[in-house]
Amino acid sequence: MKIARTVLSRALDLAMPSHCPVTQEEISAQHALSASAWGAAHFIEAPFCPRCGVPFSADYGGEVECPSCIAEPPDFSCARAVLVYDDASHRMIVGFKHSDRTELALMFAEWMIRAGNTIITRSSMLTPVPLHRWRLLKRRYNQSAILASAVAQKSGAKLSIGEFVRKRATPPQKDLTIDGRKRNVAGAFGFCSAAARESFLGKHVVLIDDVLTTGATLSAAARALKRAGAARVDALVLARVVKGGLGAI
Repeated sequence: MKIARTVLSRALDLAMPSHCPVTQEEISAQHALSASAWGAAHFIEAPFCPRCGVPFSADYGGEVECPSCIAEPPDFSCARAVLVYDDASHRMIVGFKHSDRTELALMFAEWMIRAGNTIITRSSMLTPVPLHRWRLLKRRYNQSAILASAVAQKSGAKLSIGEFVRKRATPPQKDLTIDGRKRNVAGAFGFCSAAARESFLGKHVVLIDDVLTTGATLSAAARALKRAGAARVDALVLARVVKGGLGAI
């Protein structure tokens, strides 16, 4: 059966060649980037802030946090991101999020596991940042839930989908100020039942999302999880906004 699946996959690749999600160039295999897209992507590597994961231009030492985290520490313990949110990653994420390119989740998950190798263990509980049910009906799928499922499948970590919920609909964060974003998501998260709330008691929770902009949404989610008794809450995202790059989304 394994050989048959491999043969079928290769036959499909020949019949319907895959295309790079960034450049739309024809590529030889699914779940990959073209050479030019690899060159354009900006993967985040050390040095970076040990708290929020924003890349540093110089190595200031492993314990030195960025000015934003020092001035106002986020409610999650640490966050890690794969990519800088720029033109290249924007095209990947928009295709995944709004154009049904959900097959990209397998490639993204491998990247996320590498970026989060210091925070994800088999005892970690992965949970996506939830969408409100009306937003979910409109979009048809929660891209963060798809990412969480793929990361759990490939890492062996535990997965919780549906227990942690968005209790009220909130306007999109895109055009809001930093303070407006905080107010917008304050108290927005909760649990589908008392049993669901108890399932996070004493757990190490890793929030999964597609993009970190200011951290307001992840902090609000982390506060709700810690109030439920989570022992620690970290965050793992596909991309993050960096000052001087593309604007908030």
